[in-house]
Amino acid sequence: MDRLATMRAMAAKQPTNALVRFGLANELQKAGLLEEAATEYASYLASYDDEGNGWLRYADILHELGRHDAVRDAVTRGIDAAQRYGHSGLVAEFEERDY
Repeated sequence: MDRLATMRAMAAKQPTNALVRFGLANELQKAGLLEEAATEYASYLASYDDEGNGWLRYADILHELGRHDAVRDAVTRGIDAAQRYGHSGLVAEFEERDY
């Protein structure tokens, strides 16, 4: 079974497990299924105190989908999370992105 199918099966069995949702979102992103990936990242971020990485991935997808207002919100929330957890390198990554 491929990784995407495995993650879909895990998410079906554990629909409230935020980290499974994050893994599924990552696999969807790799597969180019951006709409579905955005939905999964949103679900993950709504239920888990992400340290910034998830917000960065979500912002990248929203940018590719042309959802610019949502990108700005994701960037703001991601920078806040990264600062809260002391991830200055991640803050720099957000600031280097050309959204």
